[in-house]
Amino acid sequence: MELKNIKETKNIIENIVPGSIAEELEIEKGDILLSINETKVKDIIDYRYLISDDYVLLEIEKPNGDIWEYEIEKEYDEDLGIVFTNPLIDRAKSCRNKCVFCFIDQLPPNMRETLYFKDDDSRLSFLQGNFITLTNMNDDEIDRIIRYRLSPINISVHTTNPELRIKMLRNKNAGKIYEILERFHEARLDVNCQIVLVPGINDGEELDRTLTDLAKLYPTIESVAVVPVGMTRYRENLEDLTPYDGKTSGELLDYMKFKQQIFLRKLGTRFVFPSDEFFALSQRDTPDYEEYEGFPQLENGVGLMKSFEYEVERKLLTIERVIGLNRRYIIATGTLAYDFMDRLCNRVMEKIHGLDLKVVPIINNFFGHNITVSGLVTGIDLITQLKDIKSDTIIIPRSMMKSGEEIFLDDITLEEASRRLEREILVSDVGGREFVDLLISR
Repeated sequence: MELKNIKETKNIIENIVPGSIAEELEIEKGDILLSINETKVKDIIDYRYLISDDYVLLEIEKPNGDIWEYEIEKEYDEDLGIVFTNPLIDRAKSCRNKCVFCFIDQLPPNMRETLYFKDDDSRLSFLQGNFITLTNMNDDEIDRIIRYRLSPINISVHTTNPELRIKMLRNKNAGKIYEILERFHEARLDVNCQIVLVPGINDGEELDRTLTDLAKLYPTIESVAVVPVGMTRYRENLEDLTPYDGKTSGELLDYMKFKQQIFLRKLGTRFVFPSDEFFALSQRDTPDYEEYEGFPQLENGVGLMKSFEYEVERKLLTIERVIGLNRRYIIATGTLAYDFMDRLCNRVMEKIHGLDLKVVPIINNFFGHNITVSGLVTGIDLITQLKDIKSDTIIIPRSMMKSGEEIFLDDITLEEASRRLEREILVSDVGGREFVDLLISR
């Protein structure tokens, strides 16, 4: 068979899952996937679609240039066990918008390059749950989403008013959002939506219009999350925006409660869910566990505190007696969750004797005091604010770390922070059960 020059390909195989079909066939790390069923693989979506059949013909190039063909009979939808160097098998699509509220535009200079990349890729929405705006997609790409049934897909809507969306996203293609959502509705794709709410721009009557429009597409649109605009201190030459405060957050929650009751009667679901930040800012209790209806947008900060509290309480019920503990921990958190974590840690200490838990809110000097969430706490703020507080060990939430790595947003590693603080730093997973286990298992 004729050898092909494919040095520019991105379909390089990085690893093989043990016990998989690929391992049995002796496909190896460093091999390159050329085609499936005589079809070139454009990206991971093509790959997933093409391998789903019960008969697959693979064309693989070996490191020495030989090309092998593999005829595979398998169960329908059974995975081959191939891991690619580039998970997308393609370059990620960048965002073409210049949103008035864009957080990346508010980053300080000289941070690592990857932090400045704005992805807006439907494949990442499908694979990783990222929210996308759909402004960089043509009709053929929308058709491809429908044909391949890429679902669920997470979409940043912000407003269904075409003119306002064009203005907010600063993109002439932004006004077509509702037409695309209607096409997804006709195809019965599962969609979750997000609204970043900016006081005076897309709230009030505009928010009411948006929620009314989106509710017409239920159950295709399964849920809508409403989150407040985030503003750092690096907003030079950017539009003047107003952040939410305690009063305006409380007013928003009153309105959300009103809309939830309407949707509950009409649709059988509350449909729209405000993020935890509104409750913390207004110093209101979060709703009951059941009111989150299974937490459809937990990773968007909707119900994260209630879910965590519920899991902690459930875990404490299973603990009868713990002996021999004599440990002092600092529990580092963002200022937003301080009251919540302080109350919860007091509850833990009531149940588990021998624990001394001191919750410390880390003020965000790096990005500015308007930034209050734990996920944006930097290593330098952690170090400077904890260096004089005594403890045996420091515990931080995993949200402070870069995904998949032990490094803060300002490139300080967990190891460096631990060395500079001269104490061990433990990383706790998001779940409440894992948090309690970490406290008592060491």
